[in-house]
Amino acid sequence: MHAKPYVGRFAPTPSGHLHFGSLLAALASYLDARHHAGRWLVRIEDLDQPRNLPGATDHILSTLEAYGLGWDGEILHQSHNLERYNQVLNALIERDQAYYCDCSRKLVADHGGIYPGYCRARHLPAASSHAIRVRVPDEQIGLRDRLQGVFSQNLATEVGDFVVRRRDGIIAYQLAVVVDDIDQGITDIVRGADLLDSTPRQLWLYRLLNAHPPSYLHIPLIMRRQGEKLSKRLASAPITTGDASNTLFRALAALAQQPPAVLRNAPVSEQLAWGTAHWQPQRLPAVQQLLEDSLPPT
Repeated sequence: MHAKPYVGRFAPTPSGHLHFGSLLAALASYLDARHHAGRWLVRIEDLDQPRNLPGATDHILSTLEAYGLGWDGEILHQSHNLERYNQVLNALIERDQAYYCDCSRKLVADHGGIYPGYCRARHLPAASSHAIRVRVPDEQIGLRDRLQGVFSQNLATEVGDFVVRRRDGIIAYQLAVVVDDIDQGITDIVRGADLLDSTPRQLWLYRLLNAHPPSYLHIPLIMRRQGEKLSKRLASAPITTGDASNTLFRALAALAQQPPAVLRNAPVSEQLAWGTAHWQPQRLPAVQQLLEDSLPPT
């Protein structure tokens, strides 16, 4: 943990309603923050407007409230922060740490998904139809995750220079999340293990922006037997609020917190108080995936 006061966050994308997997991520980040007497922020990552579902933001927030997951401070909507992201992009361009690129997705796919650096020395001019890529070093960049252990990548050989603004003008997730986490003073991030692979890219951006990275805890993803994760894209069933206490109890059990049976029908406030006091993330298995049908029954 950092010496600074703990600040955590939950950052859903309003492309659909919360499902059980996203409840686990929200609950884990909430419990980690409250256990460390920290602040817990909510950020709406709504930059990809075509994917946003009308009404999803309001539904997400009302669902969090129904489960007792109250946040601190004002909610940040990334779509309101475009000026800040563009300031950072311009600074990276000016320092030659990023450049414009007109390469297609097919070209990258033809190179195994690793960008070959075709536009690195082309010095393309600014254009709304050009992507912006960040130059990456030929070195291992990694972290010691609080659950998953050591994880690292050589960005040059495993990713290549990566996109921070897409060709359609949308600010890329990697840049926006780092800028927001820096500006909001986030010290600790608890999120799903599907984002572990993104972390070395984010650590590189922290270095370019002269900022100290947070501590990370990546919890296992809940997977279907067919090998698909629970997600809005797959139309995983939204969680309901009518039986919040029973669903929250199941979520605590799915996070391996071993809640006592007496809590099963207790109010969500009592369950969260117990979860905060007894939070032990090390009880979770140090794996990136868990099968849905291996979770404790409702």
